[in-house]
Amino acid sequence: MLHQFSRNELAFGREGLEALKEASVLILGIGGVGSFAAEACARSGVGKLILVDKDDVDITNVNRQLVATLSTVGRSKVEVMEERIHDVNPQCEVVSIHEFYTEENYEHILAHEPDYVIDASDTLQYKIHIAEQCIERGIPIISSMGAANKLDPTRFEIADISKTHTDPLAKIVRTRLRKRGIHKGLTVVFSDESPIIQRADVVKTVGNEQSDIRKAQLPPSSNAFVPSVAGLICASWVVREIIKHIEIKRVNGQ
Repeated sequence: MLHQFSRNELAFGREGLEALKEASVLILGIGGVGSFAAEACARSGVGKLILVDKDDVDITNVNRQLVATLSTVGRSKVEVMEERIHDVNPQCEVVSIHEFYTEENYEHILAHEPDYVIDASDTLQYKIHIAEQCIERGIPIISSMGAANKLDPTRFEIADISKTHTDPLAKIVRTRLRKRGIHKGLTVVFSDESPIIQRADVVKTVGNEQSDIRKAQLPPSSNAFVPSVAGLICASWVVREIIKHIEIKRVNGQ
């Protein structure tokens, strides 16, 4: 009988669907990267998704985030994402945490015991923290590096943090992890595209000089086709990890 995952079943069979149904994935950040990662996991049949983000939808999110439309501006990102997921996969258990991941609440978040973590957050301090926690606890994690100020989604690749280059965020993450004695073991999605220089005249009209948050003072440029691809790559990695024990035959055995 046909169902919403029939096309997935063609690739990895009933056993693949069952493996995905039994898996849980924690996604930090439901924005340009995380919203696409979350929905791709839902459309792949992942059985439990833990969504973490304190932000509400802002008008500037509409150009790139699945949760953002003119009708959802002002609503909680995790709540909108949960609604989308249940419209795709009603059987998916969704835990919506309307908070940011911090050093104060991480135990509460990780108490949900995710099998995998997708870090799509944009706060450097906590990207480092969740990476350390996952490595220490043996939780497979993939972390998205810089997706802003880029125009070419074909430049993304998956690599260990020790193999990254060009990406400014990856360089900082790599350096800070080394100071903590972690030289490798963090899987990341990064781009080798050199970041663009923003138009100074536009920054003056878009940025908020009075804000205490640097991102609000100097907002990065972004678009619909770069962060979304980073999120889809993250979801792809997780799905392939979940079903890696299943034999998948290919043309010419490749």
